Amino acid sequence: MTDQQATSEESASDAAPDLTSDVIVVGAGPTGLLLAGDLAAAGVRVTVLEQRGKESNLTRAFAVHARTLEQLDARGLAEELIATGTAVAELRLFDRLRLDLSRLPSRFPFVLITPQSQTERLLLERAVKAGAVLLRDHRVTGLHQDAAGVTLTAATPAGGAEHRARYVVGADGVRSTVRELVGIPFPGESVVSSVLLADVRLERAPQEVLTVGASEDGFGFLAPFGDGWYRLLAWDRTRQLPDDAPVELAELADIARRVLGVDYGPHDARWLSRFHSDERQVPRYRDGRVLLAGDAAHCHSPAGGQGMNTGLQDAANLGWKLAAVVRGHSPETLLDSYQEERHPVGKAVLRSSGALIRLGLARSAATRAARSVATALAGSVDPLVTRAARTVSGVSVRYPAAPGAHPLAGRRVPDLRLAQDGADAPGRLYEALRAGEFVLVTADERAPGSRVPFSALEAAVTEPWAGRLVHAAPADPHGKLRSTVLLVRPDGYAAWAAADPSRAELRAALTHWLGAPNQEAPGN
Repeated sequence: MTDQQATSEESASDAAPDLTSDVIVVGAGPTGLLLAGDLAAAGVRVTVLEQRGKESNLTRAFAVHARTLEQLDARGLAEELIATGTAVAELRLFDRLRLDLSRLPSRFPFVLITPQSQTERLLLERAVKAGAVLLRDHRVTGLHQDAAGVTLTAATPAGGAEHRARYVVGADGVRSTVRELVGIPFPGESVVSSVLLADVRLERAPQEVLTVGASEDGFGFLAPFGDGWYRLLAWDRTRQLPDDAPVELAELADIARRVLGVDYGPHDARWLSRFHSDERQVPRYRDGRVLLAGDAAHCHSPAGGQGMNTGLQDAANLGWKLAAVVRGHSPETLLDSYQEERHPVGKAVLRSSGALIRLGLARSAATRAARSVATALAGSVDPLVTRAARTVSGVSVRYPAAPGAHPLAGRRVPDLRLAQDGADAPGRLYEALRAGEFVLVTADERAPGSRVPFSALEAAVTEPWAGRLVHAAPADPHGKLRSTVLLVRPDGYAAWAAADPSRAELRAALTHWLGAPNQEAPGN
């Protein structure tokens, strides 16, 4: 019986309901594909249902920020994606406000400008190679969850199909069918309407890599894809039409010229679109065995280019947790931390992108003059510019930690240099994370008088949690981590840290984060 043919015919009260997958991901955009790849790489049976019949090379998103590149680096994809686009080390927002990304504490101190289709291509290849099953032309029409799993019905060109899994993740965008079927509200409001979007060629190339402009007529944005095509976005305050109104290139060229101050001569548009942008967020990212990620859980204006990036961070956060629960290593309550950690991040992104778009919407000359003064002042205060750059890039995200926890707990861990045992051993933390497991970082040489020598730590860890933990040592055993043991989550955040812990403390931390040791793994 194939995945496509299998159906669930037993109720939750039956002993063994049929499962076509452990997890079904609805939506084959970047968020869904990264999640599916993580799950499949962890040995989880995952199926992706996508209503589109074929891949699309036309897309709205194009900015890949530093934290997302770090996550892709942890999956071995960053360098290949970087080769498809243009790295930009400075973002000019409005007037004189410029964000210097070159000083970000990251291996990727820039924003990458590349079509979303390139990101999707790499994530799709990885997911399928890892064993994920992608079923196109599957439009979800029904959802029923019970104590044992979730049953989805879908319309296909061949008729109806039924799929059942232990968990379902809705990564199906702003108009999420999964969200609607499970009955989760999506409160919010429209921020800006009749935004014009196109991929075009230009008669005159801009002097800067990214071109931003705003006037009393509206605002505009121009960015290169690196292959002769440009993404052109513009909004005309005086011409507000519904989303389905036809878009003419002449209309877009006119408003772009007025707000950018230069006629770049856009021509040969391969894609024209008109859309509106909302600010919305669901109150909860989980309803029983159904979870939401990406635009299905939150949406906001395109200002700052944070939309796709936030969704990919959702997927990175959720993937290892779902895998741990499905594999029986952790209790289902671990999934509650997805809401606790990612909902505040989504809320913060709504605030930051909302502030940026409202700056661009300024209409009167007095308001725009005040904006110029405010951005000039902000741009002259280095701490403010640094904070803004880290916020937009995603590297400032920190998750809640328990009271009394080590200062590193919940923080993003930078790409530490690691000591290498051999030529094939990872030389960086994010190379070690490519195993999809936790990484325990302990110095080879412990501080004088430490209670647990390295050999004892290795023996205490390797056997009980084999297959769930990678051990690494910092390249500099006398550096900042000299007497600190650091446990890094698969998504690159510090789960736990302690200075010179006892074996009992270490074991307690591993049990809390990785679940019971192999011989004690609970059923789920």
